[in-house]
Amino acid sequence: MTVAPHQACLLYFADEEAPALRLAQAAGMTAQAVERHRFPDGELKLRLPVNAAGRLPRRVVLLRSLHQPNEKLVELLLAARTARSLGAQQLTLVAPYLAYMRQDIAFHPGEAVSQQVVGGFLAGLFDAVITVDPHLHRIERLEQAIPMPQAVVLSGAEPLADLIADRRPNALLVGPDGESAQWIAQAAARHGFDHAVCTKVRHGDRDVAIELPPLNAQGRAVVLLDDMASTGRTLALAARLLLQAAAASVDVAVTHALFAGDALQVLHEAGVGEVWSTDCIPHPSNAVPMAGPLATALQSVLRT
Repeated sequence: MTVAPHQACLLYFADEEAPALRLAQAAGMTAQAVERHRFPDGELKLRLPVNAAGRLPRRVVLLRSLHQPNEKLVELLLAARTARSLGAQQLTLVAPYLAYMRQDIAFHPGEAVSQQVVGGFLAGLFDAVITVDPHLHRIERLEQAIPMPQAVVLSGAEPLADLIADRRPNALLVGPDGESAQWIAQAAARHGFDHAVCTKVRHGDRDVAIELPPLNAQGRAVVLLDDMASTGRTLALAARLLLQAAAASVDVAVTHALFAGDALQVLHEAGVGEVWSTDCIPHPSNAVPMAGPLATALQSVLRT
Protein backbone atom coordinates (compact mmCIF):
# COMPACT_ATOMS: atom_id res chain seq x y z
CA MET A 1 0.00 0.00 0.00
CA THR A 2 1.30 3.47 -0.87
CA VAL A 3 1.34 5.80 2.13
CA ALA A 4 2.08 9.52 2.08
CA PRO A 5 4.88 10.59 4.45
CA HIS A 6 2.56 12.85 6.46
CA GLN A 7 0.60 9.80 7.57
CA ALA A 8 3.60 8.56 9.54
CA CYS A 9 4.93 9.99 12.79
CA LEU A 10 8.55 10.76 13.58
CA LEU A 11 9.47 10.17 17.22
CA TYR A 12 12.62 11.62 18.79
CA PHE A 13 14.29 12.30 22.13
CA ALA A 14 14.79 15.82 23.47
CA ASP A 15 18.55 15.86 22.94
CA GLU A 16 17.99 15.32 19.20
CA GLU A 17 15.19 17.82 18.70
CA ALA A 18 17.06 19.97 16.17
CA PRO A 19 18.01 17.15 13.75
CA ALA A 20 14.57 15.59 14.20
CA LEU A 21 12.81 18.78 13.19
CA ARG A 22 15.12 19.17 10.18
CA LEU A 23 14.37 15.61 9.09
CA ALA A 24 10.64 15.98 9.67
CA GLN A 25 10.51 19.15 7.62
CA ALA A 26 12.49 17.58 4.77
CA ALA A 27 10.30 14.47 4.79
CA GLY A 28 6.97 16.27 5.26
CA MET A 29 6.25 14.51 8.54
CA THR A 30 5.01 15.39 12.01
CA ALA A 31 7.68 15.13 14.72
CA GLN A 32 6.83 14.40 18.35
CA ALA A 33 9.09 13.95 21.37
CA VAL A 34 9.34 10.84 23.53
CA GLU A 35 9.19 11.82 27.21
CA ARG A 36 12.11 10.40 29.16
CA HIS A 37 12.47 10.15 32.94
CA ARG A 38 15.41 8.76 34.88
CA PHE A 39 14.79 7.20 38.28
CA PRO A 40 17.34 7.73 41.06
CA ASP A 41 18.74 4.23 40.51
CA GLY A 42 19.38 4.96 36.83
CA GLU A 43 16.42 3.13 35.31
CA LEU A 44 14.53 4.86 32.50
CA LYS A 45 10.82 5.48 32.00
CA LEU A 46 9.57 6.49 28.57
CA ARG A 47 6.21 7.88 27.49
CA LEU A 48 5.37 7.88 23.79
CA PRO A 49 3.11 10.59 22.31
CA VAL A 50 -0.26 9.02 21.49
CA ASN A 51 -3.52 10.34 20.04
CA ALA A 52 -6.76 10.87 21.95
CA ALA A 53 -7.50 7.17 21.69
CA GLY A 54 -4.12 6.29 23.19
CA ARG A 55 -2.75 4.96 19.88
CA LEU A 56 0.11 5.61 17.46
CA PRO A 57 -0.11 5.72 13.65
CA ARG A 58 0.44 2.48 11.76
CA ARG A 59 3.76 3.79 10.46
CA VAL A 60 6.21 5.12 13.03
CA VAL A 61 9.76 6.38 12.54
CA LEU A 62 12.20 6.64 15.45
CA LEU A 63 15.26 8.89 15.11
CA ARG A 64 18.20 7.92 17.32
CA SER A 65 21.83 8.41 16.35
CA LEU A 66 23.78 5.78 18.27
CA HIS A 67 26.94 7.54 19.37
CA GLN A 68 27.50 6.89 23.09
CA PRO A 69 25.16 3.97 22.44
CA ASN A 70 24.80 1.82 25.51
CA GLU A 71 21.87 3.59 27.20
CA LYS A 72 20.34 4.42 23.83
CA LEU A 73 20.00 0.73 23.02
CA VAL A 74 17.82 0.36 26.11
CA GLU A 75 15.78 3.35 24.91
CA LEU A 76 15.27 1.61 21.56
CA LEU A 77 14.12 -1.57 23.27
CA LEU A 78 11.58 0.28 25.43
CA ALA A 79 10.38 2.61 22.66
CA ALA A 80 10.06 -0.02 19.93
CA ARG A 81 8.22 -2.60 22.04
CA THR A 82 5.89 0.08 23.38
CA ALA A 83 5.22 1.47 19.89
CA ARG A 84 4.18 -2.00 18.73
CA SER A 85 1.75 -2.32 21.62
CA LEU A 86 0.27 1.09 20.73
CA GLY A 87 -0.54 0.20 17.12
CA ALA A 88 2.66 0.71 15.14
CA GLN A 89 2.82 -1.89 12.37
CA GLN A 90 5.74 -0.54 10.34
CA LEU A 91 8.56 0.65 12.57
CA THR A 92 11.61 2.34 11.04
CA LEU A 93 14.82 3.32 12.82
CA VAL A 94 16.78 6.26 11.43
CA ALA A 95 20.21 5.97 13.03
CA PRO A 96 22.57 8.36 11.20
CA TYR A 97 25.41 6.81 13.22
CA LEU A 98 25.16 3.08 13.83
CA ALA A 99 27.18 1.71 16.74
CA TYR A 100 28.79 -1.68 17.38
CA MET A 101 29.52 -2.44 13.74
CA ARG A 102 33.34 -2.62 13.98
CA GLN A 103 33.58 -5.92 15.91
CA ASP A 104 32.54 -8.33 13.16
CA ILE A 105 34.61 -11.38 14.14
CA ALA A 106 36.06 -12.81 17.35
CA PHE A 107 39.76 -11.98 17.29
CA HIS A 108 40.36 -13.91 20.53
CA PRO A 109 38.52 -16.85 22.12
CA GLY A 110 35.47 -15.76 24.06
CA GLU A 111 35.03 -12.34 22.45
CA ALA A 112 31.50 -11.16 21.75
CA VAL A 113 30.91 -10.37 18.06
CA SER A 114 28.99 -7.19 18.76
CA GLN A 115 27.98 -6.61 15.14
CA GLN A 116 26.01 -9.85 15.10
CA VAL A 117 24.54 -9.33 18.57
CA VAL A 118 23.46 -5.71 18.09
CA GLY A 119 22.45 -6.33 14.47
CA GLY A 120 20.15 -9.15 15.54
CA PHE A 121 18.80 -7.01 18.38
CA LEU A 122 17.83 -4.19 15.98
CA ALA A 123 16.36 -6.63 13.46
CA GLY A 124 14.08 -7.96 16.21
CA LEU A 125 12.77 -4.46 16.98
CA PHE A 126 12.44 -2.71 13.62
CA ASP A 127 11.19 -3.40 10.11
CA ALA A 128 13.71 -1.06 8.46
CA VAL A 129 16.91 0.74 9.40
CA ILE A 130 18.38 3.77 7.63
CA THR A 131 21.95 4.78 8.43
CA VAL A 132 24.95 6.63 7.00
CA ASP A 133 28.37 5.08 6.36
CA PRO A 134 28.23 2.20 8.85
CA HIS A 135 31.72 1.09 9.87
CA LEU A 136 31.74 -2.28 8.08
CA HIS A 137 34.94 -4.24 7.48
CA ARG A 138 34.53 -7.82 6.31
CA ILE A 139 30.97 -7.66 5.00
CA GLU A 140 29.66 -5.88 1.93
CA ARG A 141 26.03 -5.17 2.82
CA LEU A 142 24.36 -3.90 5.97
CA GLU A 143 21.67 -6.60 5.83
CA GLN A 144 24.45 -9.11 6.55
CA ALA A 145 24.80 -7.41 9.94
CA ILE A 146 21.15 -6.47 10.46
CA PRO A 147 19.10 -9.28 8.90
CA MET A 148 16.07 -7.46 7.55
CA PRO A 149 14.72 -6.69 4.06
CA GLN A 150 15.26 -2.93 4.35
CA ALA A 151 18.69 -2.04 5.71
CA VAL A 152 19.39 1.20 3.88
CA VAL A 153 22.88 2.70 3.70
CA LEU A 154 23.55 6.28 2.67
CA SER A 155 26.99 7.83 2.29
CA GLY A 156 28.50 11.13 3.35
CA ALA A 157 31.24 10.80 0.75
CA GLU A 158 29.58 12.77 -2.03
CA PRO A 159 28.10 15.56 0.16
CA LEU A 160 31.53 15.99 1.76
CA ALA A 161 33.10 16.04 -1.71
CA ASP A 162 30.75 18.89 -2.66
CA LEU A 163 31.90 20.83 0.40
CA ILE A 164 35.56 20.17 -0.41
CA ALA A 165 35.06 21.29 -4.00
CA ASP A 166 33.73 24.59 -2.67
CA ARG A 167 36.34 25.11 0.07
CA ARG A 168 39.42 23.49 -1.51
CA PRO A 169 39.13 23.36 -5.32
CA ASN A 170 41.61 20.93 -6.91
CA ALA A 171 42.27 19.29 -3.56
CA LEU A 172 44.19 16.04 -3.22
CA LEU A 173 42.02 13.56 -1.29
CA VAL A 174 43.87 11.08 0.92
CA GLY A 175 42.38 8.17 2.84
CA PRO A 176 44.05 7.06 6.07
CA ASP A 177 43.92 3.30 5.34
CA GLY A 178 42.98 0.67 2.79
CA GLU A 179 39.46 0.33 4.19
CA SER A 180 38.72 3.85 2.96
CA ALA A 181 39.78 3.16 -0.65
CA GLN A 182 36.32 2.62 -2.18
CA TRP A 183 34.85 5.48 -0.17
CA ILE A 184 37.67 7.84 -1.21
CA ALA A 185 37.25 6.85 -4.85
CA GLN A 186 33.52 7.60 -4.66
CA ALA A 187 34.16 11.07 -3.27
CA ALA A 188 36.97 11.79 -5.73
CA ALA A 189 34.95 10.75 -8.76
CA ARG A 190 32.26 13.32 -8.06
CA HIS A 191 34.56 16.25 -8.84
CA GLY A 192 37.54 14.60 -10.48
CA PHE A 193 39.83 14.97 -7.46
CA ASP A 194 43.24 13.32 -7.39
CA HIS A 195 43.22 10.73 -4.63
CA ALA A 196 45.37 8.19 -2.83
CA VAL A 197 45.19 5.91 0.21
CA CYS A 198 47.67 5.37 3.06
CA THR A 199 48.70 2.01 4.47
CA LYS A 200 47.87 1.56 8.16
CA VAL A 201 49.07 -0.99 10.69
CA ARG A 202 47.08 -0.95 13.93
CA HIS A 203 48.67 -2.24 17.13
CA GLY A 204 45.84 -1.08 19.42
CA ASP A 205 43.08 1.54 19.77
CA ARG A 206 45.69 4.30 20.15
CA ASP A 207 48.77 2.67 18.61
CA VAL A 208 48.91 2.84 14.82
CA ALA A 209 51.57 3.28 12.19
CA ILE A 210 50.95 4.49 8.65
CA GLU A 211 52.84 4.99 5.41
CA LEU A 212 52.00 7.49 2.70
CA PRO A 213 51.28 6.11 -0.76
CA PRO A 214 53.44 7.20 -3.71
CA LEU A 215 52.21 10.73 -4.35
CA ASN A 216 53.46 14.25 -4.87
CA ALA A 217 51.91 16.35 -2.12
CA GLN A 218 54.24 19.30 -2.58
CA GLY A 219 52.28 22.53 -2.70
CA ARG A 220 48.93 20.69 -2.68
CA ALA A 221 45.88 21.40 -0.56
CA VAL A 222 45.28 17.96 0.94
CA VAL A 223 42.06 16.80 2.55
CA LEU A 224 42.14 13.68 4.69
CA LEU A 225 38.79 11.98 4.18
CA ASP A 226 37.32 9.17 6.29
CA ASP A 227 33.98 7.75 7.39
CA MET A 228 34.67 8.42 11.08
CA ALA A 229 37.20 9.96 13.45
CA SER A 230 37.41 8.72 17.03
CA THR A 231 40.74 9.37 18.76
CA GLY A 232 42.13 11.32 15.79
CA ARG A 233 45.54 9.63 16.10
CA THR A 234 45.59 8.04 12.65
CA LEU A 235 44.53 11.23 10.93
CA ALA A 236 47.11 13.19 12.94
CA LEU A 237 49.89 10.82 11.86
CA ALA A 238 48.85 11.17 8.24
CA ALA A 239 48.70 14.96 8.55
CA ARG A 240 52.26 15.14 9.92
CA LEU A 241 53.57 12.94 7.11
CA LEU A 242 51.81 15.02 4.47
CA LEU A 243 53.13 18.29 5.87
CA GLN A 244 56.63 16.76 5.97
CA ALA A 245 56.05 15.94 2.30
CA ALA A 246 55.55 19.70 1.71
CA ALA A 247 51.75 19.77 1.43
CA ALA A 248 50.53 23.37 1.41
CA SER A 249 47.73 22.55 3.86
CA VAL A 250 45.98 19.58 5.41
CA ASP A 251 42.29 19.60 6.36
CA VAL A 252 40.07 16.78 7.59
CA ALA A 253 36.58 15.76 6.44
CA VAL A 254 34.64 12.93 8.09
CA THR A 255 31.11 11.60 8.09
CA HIS A 256 30.99 10.80 11.80
CA ALA A 257 32.57 13.29 14.21
CA LEU A 258 33.07 11.08 17.25
CA PHE A 259 36.22 12.98 18.32
CA ALA A 260 36.64 11.35 21.71
CA GLY A 261 38.65 13.09 24.41
CA ASP A 262 41.37 15.36 23.06
CA ALA A 263 41.00 14.23 19.45
CA LEU A 264 40.48 17.72 18.01
CA GLN A 265 43.47 19.07 19.92
CA VAL A 266 45.59 16.20 18.62
CA LEU A 267 44.59 17.02 15.04
CA HIS A 268 45.32 20.72 15.33
CA GLU A 269 48.65 20.08 17.06
CA ALA A 270 49.55 17.88 14.08
CA GLY A 271 49.00 20.84 11.76
CA VAL A 272 45.46 20.18 10.57
CA GLY A 273 43.68 23.37 9.55
CA GLU A 274 39.91 22.96 9.10
CA VAL A 275 37.82 20.01 10.29
CA TRP A 276 34.48 19.36 8.56
CA SER A 277 31.85 16.72 9.28
CA THR A 278 28.28 15.79 8.47
CA ASP A 279 25.63 16.40 11.11
CA CYS A 280 25.06 12.67 11.73
CA ILE A 281 26.64 13.28 15.15
CA PRO A 282 26.14 16.79 16.58
CA HIS A 283 29.52 18.52 16.81
CA PRO A 284 30.94 22.04 16.27
CA SER A 285 32.62 20.75 13.09
CA ASN A 286 29.27 19.95 11.42
CA ALA A 287 29.27 21.51 7.95
CA VAL A 288 27.23 19.09 5.81
CA PRO A 289 23.50 18.51 6.54
CA MET A 290 22.14 15.03 5.90
CA ALA A 291 18.41 15.71 6.44
CA GLY A 292 17.72 15.81 2.70
CA PRO A 293 19.25 12.43 1.81
CA LEU A 294 17.80 10.84 4.95
CA ALA A 295 14.34 12.20 4.09
CA THR A 296 14.52 10.83 0.55
CA ALA A 297 15.46 7.38 1.85
CA LEU A 298 12.75 7.53 4.51
CA GLN A 299 10.06 8.45 2.02
CA SER A 300 11.07 5.47 -0.09
CA VAL A 301 10.86 3.11 2.88
CA LEU A 302 7.46 4.45 3.95
CA ARG A 303 6.02 3.88 0.48
CA THR A 304 6.84 0.17 0.41
